Amino acid sequence: MNFLKFSLREHSTYLHSHAKETGNRDLMPRPLVNMDFQWFAAEDEGRTEEPSDYKIRKAREEEGRVAKSQEFIGALVLLLPALLLLFLAPYLLRTCTELIKFFISHATSIDPTRDRSIAGVCLSYFLKLCLPIILTAMVAAIISNMVQVGFLFTTKPLAPNFSKVIPHFGKYFQKTLFSSEGLFNFFKSVVKMFAIGLTAYLLIRSKWGVLTNLQTASLWQGVSAVSALAARMLIMAALLLGALAIPDYMFQRWQYRESLKMSRKEVEEERKREEGDPMVRARLRRRMHQIMTKNMAINTAKADVVITNPTHFAVALEYHTGEGTAPIVTAKGGDEMAFQIRRIALDNGVPIVENKPLARALYAETEVGDEVPFAYWQAVILILQKVWTINEERRRNRA
Repeated sequence: MNFLKFSLREHSTYLHSHAKETGNRDLMPRPLVNMDFQWFAAEDEGRTEEPSDYKIRKAREEEGRVAKSQEFIGALVLLLPALLLLFLAPYLLRTCTELIKFFISHATSIDPTRDRSIAGVCLSYFLKLCLPIILTAMVAAIISNMVQVGFLFTTKPLAPNFSKVIPHFGKYFQKTLFSSEGLFNFFKSVVKMFAIGLTAYLLIRSKWGVLTNLQTASLWQGVSAVSALAARMLIMAALLLGALAIPDYMFQRWQYRESLKMSRKEVEEERKREEGDPMVRARLRRRMHQIMTKNMAINTAKADVVITNPTHFAVALEYHTGEGTAPIVTAKGGDEMAFQIRRIALDNGVPIVENKPLARALYAETEVGDEVPFAYWQAVILILQKVWTINEERRRNRA
């Protein structure tokens, strides 16, 4: 064995040196198992940002991806038909009795190879027995899906995807064995089997005396006992699946959010797509600021009064007498723009009145070109009357 190890090591060293000398990499020794260890990397590496509303909406409406628990669907699909079986048991028994009587009574008078009416009879009895249960299961499946995800109809998951036909064993084993989903599904399956098995054992054990004495009971008693026990087992299994659906739904929601997480680059690209390029938006803001500054200078110079905070807000008002309209906001601004409005007003002789509550309210509730709200008319009229009185006194003094 030691000689074999030495020979293999010597042979490997020779291949390495010979490959370097000749430049032929095909002579390099290769491992017996070629495995890509990136299969075991973190599932969401690089995706640290929460998914945006746009990505969640796109995954739901365009891709049909939603968070839902199959355990809840299975529980409801099992529970409602089981309850229906209990409710329709007499009807189903009568139908089965009619079916057996019909075929036994016509066993010698009907030739299945020639009489085609036998197919219609079989179909009618089949529908009578199975159609209520099938429809109930379908309704249960629809309700269980709508409870979890709301109304959503899309054919996207049904579209053929040939990439899923070609097996990718690396991703398969990563998802089923080396992921949180695989571990959770394994633990869930174990708990499910244990819970249902324990429930079945306890139910059968509780009826063990009845079951062991069925050999002495009549046919009807035997059928009734076994049917009642089977129905109880179905209902208990459905309730257990419903209880397991709660943690499963929470896990599916968490995994759904994790699968939609975005990288910082994706967030930036989506923001650019929705809001535009930041550089373009900055240029638009500068241009808008220039236009507003130009209009602000013209409108402030024509204003009748400027109401200030006194430093944070400034609102310029203009009032045309005799038109029966309210005063109009011709310019407004905060901080730096408020300073420019005050400066333009001083340069053009527009009166400046300090009224903190009114300036703050007009700045918050109005836009340029809006009329002053009715709630502030009285305060604004008092200010305008005061300004007109001061201006009239100035004209008299100058005269």
